Amino acid sequence: MTDERLVRGEDGVVRCFWGASAPEYAAYHDTEWGFPVADDRRLFEKLCLEGFQSGLSWLTILRKREGFRQAFAGFDFERVARFGDKDVERLLDDASIVRHRGKIEATISNAQRAVELVDETGSLAAYVWRFEPEAASRPKQLTWEALMEMSQTPESQVLAKDLKKRGWRFVGPTTVYAFMQAMGLVNDHLDGCDAHAEVAEARAAFTPPT
Repeated sequence: MTDERLVRGEDGVVRCFWGASAPEYAAYHDTEWGFPVADDRRLFEKLCLEGFQSGLSWLTILRKREGFRQAFAGFDFERVARFGDKDVERLLDDASIVRHRGKIEATISNAQRAVELVDETGSLAAYVWRFEPEAASRPKQLTWEALMEMSQTPESQVLAKDLKKRGWRFVGPTTVYAFMQAMGLVNDHLDGCDAHAEVAEARAAFTPPT
């Protein structure tokens, strides 16, 4: 193990360095980040939480994730789409989440847009996975340097633009790429990380929804 961005934990697991920086990150890194997701609620949740994360650390959001799930009806976007002014005020008083009026209102608006999108495309998953990058466009070796050049990609730019055209908010190309990384549209675990091979196997066995 020569890459300084890889860390071997006391449990013997080799992780991307960020996955070893906090206990919450280790579990998230090992079992969630990068594994392909086709569940509409999880996809919607992640898009929303990436928006809330803007200006904060993901660890802050991860520690509040259960609070967010309670506050936003498990990210059932059909229910969130019906939230009104009283819900906004309720959420602004809820210390278990990030109390930012613009982001709360954007989440409710995005839920309404998600309902529209499902009516049009059949599922949020079917829509999102259309933007999975072609394998040929990906780096042959995923080093830290290669990853740093991909804070956004042509695919995340196209997806962000399309979402914005549909009325979604807090979905810039960098936010959208972080979403793509987390939901398994790409495998951005560094070469040499134990999860890299696990995610590659999961992605190989995964059939993108249509």
